[in-house]
Amino acid sequence: MGEVYRATDTTLGRTVAIKLLAERHSRDPDVRARFTREALAAARLSGEPYVITVFDVGEHDGRPFIVMEYLDGGTVHDELRKGRVDAPQALDWLDQAAAALDAAHRQGVVHRDVKPANLLLDKDGVVRVSDFGIASATGMDTLTLPGTVLGTAGYLSPEQARGELATPASDRYALGVVAFELLTGRRPFAADTPVTEAFGHLNAEVPSAERIAPDLPPGTDAVFSSALAKDPPTRPASAKELVHELRSAFDDAVPATVVLAEPPQIRIHRHSRWSRRNLAYAGAALGLVLAGLAGAALLGVAGGGGGGGAAERTVTHVRTVVTTTGGVSTTPASTGDGAELNREGFARMQVGDYQGALPLLTRAVHDLNGSRTLDEAYADYNLAYTRFALGRCDGVLALLARSQAIQGKRGAIDDLRRRAESACVGGKPGHGKGKAKGHGNEGDNG
Repeated sequence: MGEVYRATDTTLGRTVAIKLLAERHSRDPDVRARFTREALAAARLSGEPYVITVFDVGEHDGRPFIVMEYLDGGTVHDELRKGRVDAPQALDWLDQAAAALDAAHRQGVVHRDVKPANLLLDKDGVVRVSDFGIASATGMDTLTLPGTVLGTAGYLSPEQARGELATPASDRYALGVVAFELLTGRRPFAADTPVTEAFGHLNAEVPSAERIAPDLPPGTDAVFSSALAKDPPTRPASAKELVHELRSAFDDAVPATVVLAEPPQIRIHRHSRWSRRNLAYAGAALGLVLAGLAGAALLGVAGGGGGGGAAERTVTHVRTVVTTTGGVSTTPASTGDGAELNREGFARMQVGDYQGALPLLTRAVHDLNGSRTLDEAYADYNLAYTRFALGRCDGVLALLARSQAIQGKRGAIDDLRRRAESACVGGKPGHGKGKAKGHGNEGDNG
């Protein structure tokens, strides 16, 4: 389509990316006009979560250009070239892309060219969707221009392959193709030539993702059969719904955890100015120390003044034993909203049941994604800490970045980021070690 340059905005002292329309397209006044019109439409989306920020749109020597934020984390396409992506990371990226696409569709903007190369990554590995509508300006969203579909035919919806108008359902189809590739390591209709691949989108049955990647959970094929349906009205009603269905398939397949707990022994100093409800959810004041699967927990609430006015309550010692049983669903029983799921997950964290907290917090993050509320920030942090406590590095830094973007700089976020960066460079962090700070919906992470 054109060239992309890295440049410096000398007025504001920031690094930017400049996308310049190719000369062969710039010679066509209709293409120039469409490019500028689509670029302006994309600029209206700036500020939406997970959408690349467009700073300026203009023309230089007869060639239209777009000035946008510069991201140095590469693209999802770059990550796919390294091999298949772990499911938790893939689902996080899909969640982020889905939020951006749904926001665009609400404003009447269709992307038309959803593919891994247009899912840019920032330094924390968080997705920013770029190039909204730009493909249509040059005709690259159909097969009508010879030589322009290379690299995009793999993600074209059937209706686009026929040269028909792209709709939000077309974007959701393309996101389904991206999801298939992330989870299996290959595109569903991969072929030797773009035309053959486009023919697959038009006529071939959706291949079994579960056969290609046998470790995928049962139900994955059903999700892709819907997402990649030939008939647009039968696809999921939103991009978020598509990702929700995928997450549900994974949640249903996670082995259940059985938690056997003796009565807890926790000494709590509670100052009279704190309500019992505030005490339960004061995340910044929570300290949780684990040693293997058994340990003691000390919860303290920091308050002003001396200890003379404090009420003291003593309960029993906590010992948690976790066993696993296969084939039982851990899909959260609660039908509450994301905020309630976060509270339930946080309660599990308090007693060291990170395995039980994981599916609750995963659903909470999914349900709250894009709300830009403190509930979303706390759920992001809790899921990041839970993954880290379970010895997993995937998505931890991205979740912390999302949390900080909403609630600002917090000491607990910085602390966990430093620990994750240190531990995850060489592999996986230790399991369940260290000091945990979680957040209920009224918490604070200092």
